Amino acid sequence: MKIVKTAAAMQKLALTWRREGRKVGFVPTMGYLHAGHISLVKDARKRVGPKGIVVVSIYVNPTQFAPTEDLSRYPRDFAGDRRQCAEAGADVIFFPTDAEMYPGKDEGRFSTYVVEDRLSLGMEGGTRPTHFKGVTTIVAKLFNLVLPDIAIFGAKDWQQAAVIRRMAVDLNFPLKVIVRPTVREKDGLAMSSRNKYLSPEDRELATVLLRAISAAKAAVILKAASAKALKSSTEALISGQSSGRLDYVEFFHPETLQPVELVAPGSQMALAVYFGRTRLIDNAAL
Repeated sequence: MKIVKTAAAMQKLALTWRREGRKVGFVPTMGYLHAGHISLVKDARKRVGPKGIVVVSIYVNPTQFAPTEDLSRYPRDFAGDRRQCAEAGADVIFFPTDAEMYPGKDEGRFSTYVVEDRLSLGMEGGTRPTHFKGVTTIVAKLFNLVLPDIAIFGAKDWQQAAVIRRMAVDLNFPLKVIVRPTVREKDGLAMSSRNKYLSPEDRELATVLLRAISAAKAAVILKAASAKALKSSTEALISGQSSGRLDYVEFFHPETLQPVELVAPGSQMALAVYFGRTRLIDNAAL
């Protein structure tokens, strides 16, 4: 497995693969990989076949973090990530520095960003106004450097996947964006690098996220329910069964991300909850 650290070297490799007609599967990550990430790598391996190339990027992107967020303490373990990628069948890890991805930024010479201004406005975009500007910019840059045929994302970040899919279509990236199901721990908590931050007590309490989703599913299984009522019952369940602090809960169309007043089977649910200083997100189709 090859480790590539510069943008120029990554793009040179990608152009070589394109000339050779080799199919490229790409899994963008911020590292500290878990079984959810690895499921995406394995899926990419299957999709491109033995003659294809699987690239995993490991880069903690500073532009998607606000000044008050956890950039400096975001968990990192490149040795562990490297081992897991090799075992999962990756061919290349792209492991750039900030200077490679944002040349001249500290001197004010980097000033071009990619902004999606519809799907990114609510939920995560409402709570973290600068977040998606950083996400779409870095993913667009990675697409230009890796030149993948397919890019694979996890469904836990549903809004992010929708934003990236929209960006790929709007900006004519010649690739297919694939979204794979959320991978969960045995107790139902969605796998996340940020789970590392949870205290043992908060780790147990965080399982209320899936219970809230399950309760919403049960509420709409026979007939549509009011989104306003479901929001109230979700907040009551979370506060009643945990010390979690609800940031938001939304019910929306899974493709347009537009809020719905009546929640029915086929609607999507997403929520964000703080457990101590740790903010976790989850979502599911109802």
